[in-house]
Amino acid sequence: MEPRFNLVDTTTGAKFAKRFGNASLAIMQSTLPKATQDLVMLRVSQINGCAYCTDAHSKDLAHAGEPAVRINLVATWREATVFTEPERAALALGEEGTRIADAHRGVSDDTWAEVRTHYDDEQIAALVALIAQINAANRLGVIARQLGGAYVPGAFADVAN
Repeated sequence: MEPRFNLVDTTTGAKFAKRFGNASLAIMQSTLPKATQDLVMLRVSQINGCAYCTDAHSKDLAHAGEPAVRINLVATWREATVFTEPERAALALGEEGTRIADAHRGVSDDTWAEVRTHYDDEQIAALVALIAQINAANRLGVIARQLGGAYVPGAFADVAN
């Protein structure tokens, strides 16, 4: 299998990618815990079938020292004991915010209340933006068929500084 297209090889795609990356800085520099960010991005990427993003976020979690059991159980987080209540709330929001087209009602009031219990307004803003952005990134990756497997852990770490 080969990638279909390299977006950044075009002038328009490169301009878009630069602005897309700049938008992520606000999220990366927020007080939303980095592990939570990567756990949510991993779960959303799994749901959307984006191999590149699943590869990247699982490797970044491992590179940051997350135990393999937590990375491996993200897909079944509801039945796992290794996630904190705040992480569970963020994962629920990520799933519900991603599955809005799958005959779901969107984000439930219960999930939203749970998120409000664990995160302040700045962190919620980062979480909502993160979910929207990873969904967009997944769509780019799936449409262009970005393949998983070659990502180097920490490749985007310098961007946040």
